[in-house]
Amino acid sequence: MPTQSLPRALIVERHGPLVDGFHPGPPDHPLAAGLPAGTVTDDTEQAVLLGRLVVEGRGHVDAADLARRLVAWEDGMRARGSLDLLGPSTRRALAALAEGVPPEESGREGTTNGAAMRIAPVGLAVASDDLDALVDRVVEASALTHGTGVALAGAAAVAAAVSAGIDGAGFAEAVPVAVEAAGRAAARGRWVAAADVGERIAWAVAQVPPERIGTLVGTSLATQESVPAAFAVLAAAGGDPWLACRTAASLGGDTDTIAAMAGAVGGACGGEVPAEAVALVRRINDLDLDALAAALVALR
Repeated sequence: MPTQSLPRALIVERHGPLVDGFHPGPPDHPLAAGLPAGTVTDDTEQAVLLGRLVVEGRGHVDAADLARRLVAWEDGMRARGSLDLLGPSTRRALAALAEGVPPEESGREGTTNGAAMRIAPVGLAVASDDLDALVDRVVEASALTHGTGVALAGAAAVAAAVSAGIDGAGFAEAVPVAVEAAGRAAARGRWVAAADVGERIAWAVAQVPPERIGTLVGTSLATQESVPAAFAVLAAAGGDPWLACRTAASLGGDTDTIAAMAGAVGGACGGEVPAEAVALVRRINDLDLDALAAALVALR
């Protein structure tokens, strides 16, 4: 939260080369000024929103319900005085819907990482032994706002890695599952000129040194940068989700989203987060995560 959208140099100046844990939002932050340490961002809030829809739909997501709840979520954020609102692809899609564009067309311009950042609940709810079925659920939960092949590929990669982890895979075993799912999902959306997400995940995990993630893989809102970056920080952290989250928070750019995706995959693949960190998140945020997680896993 306190490092999102900031440059790497400023993060290092304030926190050193590796952020050591949760910190409050600095008073000059453009999105998070004054927020208490441990406050979650839009990534977690939208994942919870999507997770509740998945539970209510017994594994399925109704696009109209998703649209309504995203609008209501942003209204609630504004009422709280937050500037951490809908991302560009989701905002564009909801505006198109309001203008009468049909749901199957509203997400045709969505290329950024909003679908991937909130998709973990689908990975919890759907097993990894049938990747086509998993990709179907990812598309169902994402195409309303992110209907391009690149965005769906990124979301499918994260969901598949989470699902593989719940099925017992370690991080190294989950990576090829994510790459395969990305390739299948890429064919399900509108083509746009963008790098192949699956191939970039495989390359980033195998060949990019940790100190070059920001400069070679990239940390922007672009799906083909941030999703491979999440896998790269997990690889650099040896699958440790807490180290991966702190590494992501230190990169600069879209740090909260990269950390959210890395934490979801690393946690699902058996990694642990320190008890004191978990306790702080529980205390600061009003999120009934235990019940939601149990309900999602029960759907498997």
